[in-house]
Amino acid sequence: MSQNDQGNVFRRLFPDEREDCAPVILDDAGRWWNRGELETVINRLAGALLDRGIEAGDRVGAKIEKSVYALCLYLATLKIGAVWLPINPGYTKAEVNVLLSDAQPKVLIVAKPEDVEGATCATMASDGSGSLTASGTSRGCDICLVPRGSGDLAAILYTSGTTGSPKGAMITHGNLGYCANALGHAWKVSAEDTLLHVLPMFHAHGLFIAANTMLAFGGRMLFVAKFDAKQVVELLPNVTIFMGVPTLYARMLARERLTRELCRNIRLFTSGSAPLSSELFKEFHLRTGHSILERYGMTETTIIASNPLAGERVPGSVGFALPGLTVRVLRSDGHIAAVDEVAELIVKGPNVFAGYWNLPERTAEEFTPEGYFMTRDLARIDGHGRIWIVGRSKDLIITGGYNVYPREVENSLNEIVEVRDSAVIGVPHPDFGEGVVAVVELNEASASFDGESALRILATSLAKHKVPKLIFVVPSLPRNAMGKVQKGELRKSFANAFAC
Repeated sequence: MSQNDQGNVFRRLFPDEREDCAPVILDDAGRWWNRGELETVINRLAGALLDRGIEAGDRVGAKIEKSVYALCLYLATLKIGAVWLPINPGYTKAEVNVLLSDAQPKVLIVAKPEDVEGATCATMASDGSGSLTASGTSRGCDICLVPRGSGDLAAILYTSGTTGSPKGAMITHGNLGYCANALGHAWKVSAEDTLLHVLPMFHAHGLFIAANTMLAFGGRMLFVAKFDAKQVVELLPNVTIFMGVPTLYARMLARERLTRELCRNIRLFTSGSAPLSSELFKEFHLRTGHSILERYGMTETTIIASNPLAGERVPGSVGFALPGLTVRVLRSDGHIAAVDEVAELIVKGPNVFAGYWNLPERTAEEFTPEGYFMTRDLARIDGHGRIWIVGRSKDLIITGGYNVYPREVENSLNEIVEVRDSAVIGVPHPDFGEGVVAVVELNEASASFDGESALRILATSLAKHKVPKLIFVVPSLPRNAMGKVQKGELRKSFANAFAC
């Protein structure tokens, strides 16, 4: 399928020509599911949705745990032309109701009966049992594929909403087709590959980047319902690809069993969803002999850039823009930035979403007049075309008239042996407007950490205005489900750090 294919992306993920007996997924119970078995489940679930009156364009909400049946429900939704609306199973009733009131799904699939507002509920447990399919379906076993165009909606994923109300990113069939196709070719995924799938399914990383890419190129998956470092490390000899976030790699490194020998069959480790520190990159390479391939994307764009499969993977860089995409760095005055100049990254191409659900004015604000999506990430592009993400524009610190990019300071902090991870934020300061504050999470045997000594170390590599005025130690940094540090929470917690 070409990157501009106009059809329902389901056929790209689940092509007719595959052998029914081809193994696809190994579940937590140790059962291999082949293509024919999965198709039977997909058709059964598609029939159940159709019997409930679901039509093309209707939203199908799902607040269920990761399972083979959950993946099949997603594929069934795509097959009948409906719109997939995944919801974090850990969300509270209040959080769920906010999403439901906005997206208005015709049905919400839950693991067990729940009291929610704005949707008709049906149940489906991890083993496929529940009211969704309890009554059976009056339809035949082969559900017809509903035609969809590349611009038709395939899914709505809500952003975390840490700076305000959650926004529903409208992801199209064309977006999903591009993402799977581009990554499958860039990473040379094939039927010879097996992915250790440890990521959640309500997020773009686990669903669109990991599962979709493997399905599209005939790869196999070992499903792990919830990440457990001990279990995951023991499974590494059985797979060829591992996709994770930096937090997962840090937890794996804490296991002594993680060695070069254990990773001998792996051909690719990838990282995304949060910045990968140079120190973590180097430590992982030292222990395993593998250089983690960092890539870059976001909910609204699925994927933007990747380090090369063949060639140098430079720590700190997210690599090069993928084929078919145009990436620029735009200054605040509207001009394109020079080589290595830091400004906002903008992107145009078949990866870019259709906008925010029910928010046309907000959508318009996120695009330039030329049609580029404004990522709100600060970045620079070097002379080789490599992209370097400096931080979020909202995280930029202006102290005494000087710009401070948190990622630069965090990289220096993370080189200090006692520091496991760090977050640098700006908080109100009576003299400088904003003061630079560092919040650090220490390694386990670092009770002797000396903040003053750390500041002196930073002063040897950073200009004076970049050196934090204060360092706070916390047991653990607040992170979302994908391991990304929630700096908004930190800014609230330390808002009065410089109060008189």
